[in-house]
Amino acid sequence: MKTILITGCSSGFGLEIARYFLDRGWNVIATMRSPREDILPPSQNLRVIALDVTNAESIRRAVEAAGPIDVLVNNAGIGFLNAVEGTPMETVREIFETNTLGTIAMTQAVLPQFRQRKAGVIVNVTSTVTMRPLHLLSVYTASKAAVNAFGESMALELAPFNIRVNIVLPGRAPETRFGDNARSRMLAGFPEPYAELVQNVFAAWGQSTEVTHAQDVAEAVWRAANDPSSPMRIPAGADAVALAAEVDALTA
Repeated sequence: MKTILITGCSSGFGLEIARYFLDRGWNVIATMRSPREDILPPSQNLRVIALDVTNAESIRRAVEAAGPIDVLVNNAGIGFLNAVEGTPMETVREIFETNTLGTIAMTQAVLPQFRQRKAGVIVNVTSTVTMRPLHLLSVYTASKAAVNAFGESMALELAPFNIRVNIVLPGRAPETRFGDNARSRMLAGFPEPYAELVQNVFAAWGQSTEVTHAQDVAEAVWRAANDPSSPMRIPAGADAVALAAEVDALTA
C-alpha cells in the first residue's frame, strides 16, 4: 500500500485528490493550514496534518509526522487576478511565497528519503495559463511558470535516483475557490483605468463552456503517480486538453 502526501487539501483540487486516492486504497496524508477531518470520508488510511508551506518549521514537523511517503503532490496555492499596476509588492511576495517557494521547500524536505530509497514521485500542480497568457494574471502566471521550470530542470538531476517529476496543468475551474480568492484580493484595489478590461475578462469567462473539474485534476495526478510512462506535463480538464493540443499543433 503506497502513501501520498498532498498539500492544500482544505478545498478544491487538493480535497478531491485526497478523496480520489482514498477511494483507491492508498494511504493519504492530507495537509492543510487548519486541519479538518470532517471534510474527508472517515478512513483508517487517512491522516490529516497541519502544514503551512510558507513556514520552515511547519514543513519540518509535517514531513517528520508523515514518515515515509511514495508521492508528494505540491498543490497548495493562492489564486490571484489583477493588473500589475494595482498589485502591491507585498501581495506579489505572498503569492510567490506560497505558489513557488512553498513548492520548492516541500520538495527539498522529502527529497532525502526519496533519494535514499531510489524511488519517489513529485507532482506539481500548476496551470494552463503558463501555456497561453491571459489578461490580469501576470503575477499568478509568473509564480506557476517558475514551478514548471523548476520541475523540468529538477527532473534531470533526480532521474539517476529513479525519482520522477510530473506537472499537472488544470484549466479554468469555476468550482474551486480560485475565482473567489482572486476577486477578494483584487477588490482590495484594482486601478480604475483597467475597470473595462476587468469587466470584459469576467464576461468572457462566463461564456466559456469547457472547464476543468476537480476530478479531472485528481485523475491526472493518479496517472502521474502510477504510470511511469506518462508525459512530464499532463493537462487536466477538457479546456486544458484542448489548449495543449492547440499549442502542440502550433509548435509541431
